[in-house]
Amino acid sequence: MASDRGWTDRRMDVVIGNLLRSGVVLSALIVLFGAVIYLLRHGHSPTQYRVFRGEPSDLRSVRGILRDALALRGRGIIQLGLLFLIATPVARVAFSIFGFAEEHDRMYVVIASIVLLVLAYSLIGSTWSV
Repeated sequence: MASDRGWTDRRMDVVIGNLLRSGVVLSALIVLFGAVIYLLRHGHSPTQYRVFRGEPSDLRSVRGILRDALALRGRGIIQLGLLFLIATPVARVAFSIFGFAEEHDRMYVVIASIVLLVLAYSLIGSTWSV
C-alpha cells in the first residue's frame, strides 16, 4: 500500500493525460465562445479579400489579448483560447519536472528542464529578438 502514496509512472501518465485533455477541451470551449461572439457581431459583415489585413496590433501581445478578452471581444477571446492551447504542452513539461522530481529521477528532471527552457525561449525569446 505504500506505493499508492508515491508517484508512479502509471499515476504520472494518468495525471499528464488528464492535464492534456483538460487543456485542449478548455481551449476549444474558449475558442468556441469567442467564435460565437465574433459571428454574432460580425457574421453579416462583407469579407474583403482584395487587401490583406494582418492581426490587429492589440492582439499581438498577451496584455492586449487579455484586455480584449475581458472586454468580451470575439477575436480576443479566440486568441486567448489559442494561448491556452499553446500553454497546454508547456504545462505538461512543467508537470513532468515535478513528477520526475517526486520519483527522484534526476536525469529526467534535467532533460525535462532543458525542454522547458527551450520552449520558454522559443515562446518568449522570439519576442525579444532585435
